[in-house]
Amino acid sequence: MPPLTRRGFDAAVQTWVAAVSGLTDYWSGAIAEGRTPVDVAADGLRWWQLVNDRRPPTWSSPQQIVRRTGLTRLRDFTAPGAGDVVPTLVLPPQAGHDSSIVDYSTEQSQMLTIAGAGLERLYALEWVGVTQATKDATISDYLAEVDAAVAQAGEGGPVNLVGDCQGGWLATIYAALHPERVNTLTIAGAPIDFHAGDAVIHESVDALSDDDLSFYRAMVALGDGVLKGEFLLGGFIVIRPETELDKQLQLLANVRDPRHVERYRAFEDWFKHTQDLAGSFYLWIVEHLFRDNKLIRGTLTIDGQAIDLSRIACPVNLLAGATDHITPPEQVFALADAVSTPAELITRRTTSGGHLGLFMGSEALREHWPVVMASVLEHSRPDADGPGAFERSRARTPETSLIPAP
Repeated sequence: MPPLTRRGFDAAVQTWVAAVSGLTDYWSGAIAEGRTPVDVAADGLRWWQLVNDRRPPTWSSPQQIVRRTGLTRLRDFTAPGAGDVVPTLVLPPQAGHDSSIVDYSTEQSQMLTIAGAGLERLYALEWVGVTQATKDATISDYLAEVDAAVAQAGEGGPVNLVGDCQGGWLATIYAALHPERVNTLTIAGAPIDFHAGDAVIHESVDALSDDDLSFYRAMVALGDGVLKGEFLLGGFIVIRPETELDKQLQLLANVRDPRHVERYRAFEDWFKHTQDLAGSFYLWIVEHLFRDNKLIRGTLTIDGQAIDLSRIACPVNLLAGATDHITPPEQVFALADAVSTPAELITRRTTSGGHLGLFMGSEALREHWPVVMASVLEHSRPDADGPGAFERSRARTPETSLIPAP
């Protein structure tokens, strides 16, 4: 059975199982509690309101916006009195969702976990949804945004780059172009070999693309030059429809449980709040990365510059999820064989969870990120040794120009 046909069959079966399980859970509870038809109707109305009532996602930790453009905001999480270490810059995922996933809540925050490891000079580059004014942004424009953020966060020196998913391959490309500006490189759930492993996105692109990428160009045309965030959201749901159905029916089964309802709302507020992507940028990604896999093949060029991953020689950390259906571990770990980093300075860690769990899951934040960031810290002190290590102490820039975060 062809892979896409097999996935479709499996999804249909699992969706049916999720539907039966969710409805059974609700009616078991309703019967056990002796709910009346009026109670059931009230539950249904409450469920419908929760499914459709969305709030804008928010950042959970204290921070300030120190740079703002039409494409990004640079958020400074550095607390007063922070230690003298190499600054760390986090590049969140960029797939039609809000960047606040890296600071999801006070209990599930990648930013707080990194700061808690001692990397207190800390920044996140927030991606801003494009508009008609910014819809023509290209890969070069986004690399320029990263470069400006590195310059400001690093105050002229190197930074520790941390990239999640799309932010990870972008961080990797940047590190290959500017190895002297990257002290350590950490990527999580980031595809480097886009064709490796059981890659559902590659299979979809392979099935839908042609020489002219007409399907993807049509989607951009529907958005008047942008890829609508709703299209991306729909694509993610179609990949695992049983997950979406199970989530909604479990809400129905637990609609009277305030804790379950609030957890549901917090996630849906982030997941269903979409952003548009620049059409040119999106088509470049589909053609050069997802379809042609040029990054790992060593044939990728940007503005005439070859992207040579062997130029990366700094410590490299790779995090993957064992059940990640978006970016299988093989796609992440492929970077280890492409860089020039000594084997003893390459770390590979695998969580038991899936894609989003790498950035905000309890297991990843408690068992994996602290270990990785402790290693980064060892290469980030003023007396650290080795390539790209911190060479001198620098006073922080005065904060008189900081823009308060909304």
